[in-house]
Amino acid sequence: MGPTTLGAVTDAFDPSALFGGGAGGENPMAGLMAQVQQMQSQMEAAHEVISATAVVGTAGNGLVTLTGDGTGAIKSVEISRDVVDPEDIETLQDLVVGAFADFAANRDALVADKMGPLAGGGGLPGLS
Repeated sequence: MGPTTLGAVTDAFDPSALFGGGAGGENPMAGLMAQVQQMQSQMEAAHEVISATAVVGTAGNGLVTLTGDGTGAIKSVEISRDVVDPEDIETLQDLVVGAFADFAANRDALVADKMGPLAGGGGLPGLS
Protein backbone atom coordinates (compact mmCIF):
# COMPACT_ATOMS: atom_id res chain seq x y z
CA MET A 1 0.00 0.00 0.00
CA GLY A 2 1.44 3.32 -1.00
CA PRO A 3 1.13 6.69 0.66
CA THR A 4 -2.23 8.39 0.47
CA THR A 5 -2.36 11.94 -0.78
CA LEU A 6 -5.06 14.35 0.13
CA GLY A 7 -6.32 16.88 -2.32
CA ALA A 8 -5.31 20.48 -1.79
CA VAL A 9 -7.55 22.59 0.40
CA THR A 10 -9.00 25.17 -1.92
CA ASP A 11 -11.58 26.84 0.29
CA ALA A 12 -10.20 29.51 2.61
CA PHE A 13 -11.64 29.74 6.11
CA ASP A 14 -14.50 32.21 6.18
CA PRO A 15 -15.07 33.47 9.75
CA SER A 16 -18.32 35.13 8.68
CA ALA A 17 -19.78 31.62 8.41
CA LEU A 18 -19.22 31.25 12.16
CA PHE A 19 -19.95 34.78 13.38
CA GLY A 20 -22.18 36.16 10.62
CA GLY A 21 -21.54 39.63 9.31
CA GLY A 22 -21.29 39.66 5.58
CA ALA A 23 -20.70 37.36 2.68
CA GLY A 24 -17.18 36.36 1.85
CA GLY A 25 -15.69 37.60 5.11
CA GLU A 26 -16.51 41.25 4.43
CA ASN A 27 -16.70 41.97 8.18
CA PRO A 28 -16.62 38.71 10.10
CA MET A 29 -16.87 40.33 13.54
CA ALA A 30 -19.95 42.43 12.77
CA GLY A 31 -22.33 39.56 13.52
CA LEU A 32 -20.56 38.77 16.79
CA MET A 33 -20.58 42.40 17.87
CA ALA A 34 -24.28 42.69 17.03
CA GLN A 35 -24.98 39.66 19.23
CA VAL A 36 -22.95 41.15 22.09
CA GLN A 37 -24.74 44.51 21.80
CA GLN A 38 -28.14 42.80 21.72
CA MET A 39 -27.27 40.75 24.80
CA GLN A 40 -26.07 43.87 26.61
CA SER A 41 -29.33 45.68 25.81
CA GLN A 42 -31.35 42.72 27.06
CA MET A 43 -29.35 42.58 30.28
CA GLU A 44 -29.80 46.31 30.90
CA ALA A 45 -33.55 46.08 30.33
CA ALA A 46 -33.82 43.07 32.65
CA HIS A 47 -31.79 44.88 35.33
CA GLU A 48 -34.16 47.86 35.18
CA VAL A 49 -37.16 45.56 35.68
CA ILE A 50 -35.41 43.74 38.53
CA SER A 51 -34.50 47.03 40.25
CA ALA A 52 -38.09 48.26 40.05
CA THR A 53 -39.71 45.03 41.26
CA ALA A 54 -40.74 44.70 44.91
CA VAL A 55 -39.55 41.55 46.67
CA VAL A 56 -40.98 40.29 49.97
CA GLY A 57 -39.63 37.76 52.43
CA THR A 58 -41.65 36.43 55.35
CA ALA A 59 -41.28 34.06 58.27
CA GLY A 60 -43.60 32.74 60.95
CA ASN A 61 -46.72 33.11 58.79
CA GLY A 62 -46.13 36.82 58.44
CA LEU A 63 -44.85 37.57 61.94
CA VAL A 64 -41.72 39.02 60.31
CA THR A 65 -41.85 40.59 56.85
CA LEU A 66 -39.01 42.14 54.87
CA THR A 67 -39.70 44.25 51.80
CA GLY A 68 -37.09 45.33 49.32
CA ASP A 69 -36.27 45.39 45.64
CA GLY A 70 -34.75 43.00 43.16
CA THR A 71 -31.26 44.35 43.74
CA GLY A 72 -31.42 43.04 47.29
CA ALA A 73 -31.86 46.40 49.02
CA ILE A 74 -34.13 46.05 52.06
CA LYS A 75 -36.62 48.92 52.28
CA SER A 76 -38.62 47.92 55.36
CA VAL A 77 -38.83 45.40 58.19
CA GLU A 78 -42.15 44.67 59.89
CA ILE A 79 -42.25 42.68 63.13
CA SER A 80 -45.55 41.70 64.71
CA ARG A 81 -46.01 42.61 68.35
CA ASP A 82 -47.03 38.99 68.91
CA VAL A 83 -43.44 37.81 68.45
CA VAL A 84 -41.74 40.42 70.64
CA ASP A 85 -40.97 38.69 73.92
CA PRO A 86 -38.00 39.95 75.97
CA GLU A 87 -37.73 36.48 77.54
CA ASP A 88 -37.47 34.75 74.12
CA ILE A 89 -35.32 36.91 71.87
CA GLU A 90 -33.95 33.80 70.07
CA THR A 91 -37.30 33.14 68.40
CA LEU A 92 -37.39 36.66 67.01
CA GLN A 93 -33.82 36.31 65.79
CA ASP A 94 -34.68 33.03 64.06
CA LEU A 95 -37.70 34.62 62.39
CA VAL A 96 -35.62 37.54 61.09
CA VAL A 97 -33.04 35.14 59.66
CA GLY A 98 -35.84 33.08 58.09
CA ALA A 99 -37.39 36.19 56.53
CA PHE A 100 -34.01 37.14 55.06
CA ALA A 101 -33.61 33.64 53.61
CA ASP A 102 -37.11 33.81 52.09
CA PHE A 103 -36.35 37.28 50.69
CA ALA A 104 -33.11 36.02 49.11
CA ALA A 105 -34.85 33.01 47.56
CA ASN A 106 -37.60 35.21 46.12
CA ARG A 107 -35.03 37.68 44.77
CA ASP A 108 -33.03 34.86 43.16
CA ALA A 109 -36.20 33.52 41.52
CA LEU A 110 -36.98 37.00 40.18
CA VAL A 111 -33.49 37.40 38.74
CA ALA A 112 -33.58 33.94 37.15
CA ASP A 113 -36.97 34.69 35.62
CA LYS A 114 -36.07 38.12 34.24
CA MET A 115 -32.52 37.36 33.14
CA GLY A 116 -33.45 33.95 31.73
CA PRO A 117 -30.70 32.46 29.61
CA LEU A 118 -28.56 35.58 30.06
CA ALA A 119 -27.99 34.64 33.71
CA GLY A 120 -27.27 30.99 32.97
CA GLY A 121 -23.87 31.56 31.46
CA GLY A 122 -25.04 30.09 28.17
CA GLY A 123 -22.82 32.44 26.25
CA LEU A 124 -23.33 33.59 22.74
CA PRO A 125 -25.38 31.48 20.34
CA GLY A 126 -23.18 29.16 18.33
CA LEU A 127 -20.25 29.49 20.73
CA SER A 128 -21.30 27.33 23.66
